[in-house]
Amino acid sequence: MLLAGLCTVDLVQRVEELPAPGEKVQSLQVDVAAGGPATNAAVTAAALGAEATLLTVLGAHPLAALARADLEAHGVRLIDLAPDLPGPPPVSAATVRDRDGERTVVSRNAGGRHFPGKVPLLAADVILLDGHYPELALAVAKGAEAPVVLDAGSWKPVLDELLPLVDVAACSAHFTAPEPGLHERGVPTVITTAGPRPVRWSTADGGSGEVPVPAAEARDTLGAGDVWHGALAVAVARERTVTDRIRFANEVAAERVRHVGPRSWTTAIAGRNRT
Repeated sequence: MLLAGLCTVDLVQRVEELPAPGEKVQSLQVDVAAGGPATNAAVTAAALGAEATLLTVLGAHPLAALARADLEAHGVRLIDLAPDLPGPPPVSAATVRDRDGERTVVSRNAGGRHFPGKVPLLAADVILLDGHYPELALAVAKGAEAPVVLDAGSWKPVLDELLPLVDVAACSAHFTAPEPGLHERGVPTVITTAGPRPVRWSTADGGSGEVPVPAAEARDTLGAGDVWHGALAVAVARERTVTDRIRFANEVAAERVRHVGPRSWTTAIAGRNRT
């Protein structure tokens, strides 16, 4: 499985209550991990037994070593397309409320960083893109010989050109696109998540439906959407129907939110539906 997109260094602090402006609080727990949509999806895929390769831009800054170590520890093959790039990698500061797992996130994302323009040709059974490096997403999608899944969290200008190359667009509830609709843009399957509410889906041939989300006591929601997308990509390779793919992703994401910390959940899903 090939995953292409953002890799950040996440500093995650767990607190009793999210601080108000000007307030200082002491955290209950601190974690440092690699983050970003494609990266968390890659960790998920690897935990589920897939061979996960992440294409991203990290660079030569010492902070990048933290992300590399985390990915190596969790079985993700990393291909850094700009290993000599100076300057720090994207950094994300997250705060998670202990009683319900609600979080706040401040991140630079991929702002101002670019990959060098050369993408290796890699075999894959499924490809997941998050669109944070537009040129990378387009290069991978144009060369794809496998189903392409798009993590569509928000509208990005690159989507005008990228959507016709996508097989499954998995959108957040907040995602909105200018006309025409995604099916009219050539996307065969469109899926929309809505947190704990049922996941809706539709296909270009007129099919539609929704799949309920398992009940879960949320302890930590950080990266839960990324985990869902990673599980969906795995299910695209393993399951035949849209509903079965969504059901599998829902179950994995529900397991993620039950666990505290950016990586503690990986052991709970290891081997699930492994082929």
